[in-house]
Amino acid sequence: MVFLEQKIVLQFLTALRNLSIVFLMASCSSAPVSELPYYNTPDFTPLFLTEKQAAETVIHSIPDFAFLDQNESLFSSKSLDNKIHVANFIFTTCSGICPNMTSNMKIAENAFFNDSLVKILSFSVTPWIDDSKKLLDYAAFYQIKSNNWHFLTGDKSKIYDLARKSYFAEEDFGFTKDSTDFLHTEHFILVDQNKKIRGIYNGTLQLEAEQLVKDIAVLKSLL
Repeated sequence: MVFLEQKIVLQFLTALRNLSIVFLMASCSSAPVSELPYYNTPDFTPLFLTEKQAAETVIHSIPDFAFLDQNESLFSSKSLDNKIHVANFIFTTCSGICPNMTSNMKIAENAFFNDSLVKILSFSVTPWIDDSKKLLDYAAFYQIKSNNWHFLTGDKSKIYDLARKSYFAEEDFGFTKDSTDFLHTEHFILVDQNKKIRGIYNGTLQLEAEQLVKDIAVLKSLL
């Protein structure tokens, strides 16, 4: 009986030693995983990967697009190359969540005021109403003065397609929701310098906006 107990203890210690060796080898040979997750699918399953793993496995990225901004200038996604950006979807006549979202997005605006490495994009989901002039008035009403916050308008189908299929703005629906259904979401979506999605936040909550600022700072430290 004593011999059996000694044998079990010895087997346990051997297994523990082998496990420690595995962990030691992994810590010595593996590159550090990202502090912020990558998101590759509309269900927002977080993927904590090394930079090399992300390059090999995260195939989803924000595609090319171009829309008019509040200054009637054409804003192209080329302007986002090697930059971090945050996207949300609003409309100027919204009296529900949009004012709260815009006020909370100002937390990010103030934290990275005129920062050339950080862009904020607010896409209108009623572009047939929100022309550049209305978006400029909206920005003025909220005293938005940063050069890196762009309010964008253009073809409805292109905006909705970009929102749902590229930014996963309505993750409950993903690719399945009909493109003609009205788009209304409280989400802020954080995208890194490689146009990979790195965060999703409830834009109606101040604490979430503050976390967004922290996460932008993390991405900036990697540039």
